[in-house]
Amino acid sequence: MTRSIAHQAAEELGGPGSVLVRQRADHVRLDQLLHQLDGTTGAAQTRVLRRIDRLVFSHAFAEETVLWPVLRRVLPDGEALTLRVEEEHQEVNELVSTLETTPHDDPRRAALLTRLVQVLREDVRDEEDVLLPRLQERVDAAGLRRLGRQWELVRRISPTRPHPTVSRRPPGNVLSALPLSLLDRTRDLVDAGVQRAPSRLAPAGKAVSRGLAMVAGLVERVPPARTGDRPPTSR
Repeated sequence: MTRSIAHQAAEELGGPGSVLVRQRADHVRLDQLLHQLDGTTGAAQTRVLRRIDRLVFSHAFAEETVLWPVLRRVLPDGEALTLRVEEEHQEVNELVSTLETTPHDDPRRAALLTRLVQVLREDVRDEEDVLLPRLQERVDAAGLRRLGRQWELVRRISPTRPHPTVSRRPPGNVLSALPLSLLDRTRDLVDAGVQRAPSRLAPAGKAVSRGLAMVAGLVERVPPARTGDRPPTSR
């Protein structure tokens, strides 16, 4: 019987550098951010959502690039297991994309936020209770630490924004990673600068951010970025 990684000691999970320990640490941070999100409105809500975005999208991209291909290789049911989580990741991408264009006074926004929190929590449970324990059964401690190093490296250079049209699987996600990461992380810096800059400079900064988003949208839609997907995670 598989054991959830949620309450196992770090040594049981392969040691401090194990991909299981790293994954769980991100999940703890996400839980903290979701609690911060509860009850927020306006600019405060936007700031928390951006912190969630930067955590969630780089985390998920590293999973899809490094971990899920391993599960498909070592588990007979790896295809079905990873497809379920990829569908959750796809829904998160679509929900966040919709939230970005939904005004704070729009009555639909509350339902979108509620569903986003629900899917994120479901995704954590599926990973900690099902997928990652199965990986733990098939990969030894040294292998888990090696995957941890690979996952961390990819996470540090992964996109930080929603990209619903990009493939959730290689080769599409790998091919689009570098340009989208550069665009997203530059946009993160621009948006942070807009928050700190004098109000007279904000319109110029927002225009730059919109321009970067438009370029990212073009990158998402080039055919190589969409290769490798399965129908439930295609758009």
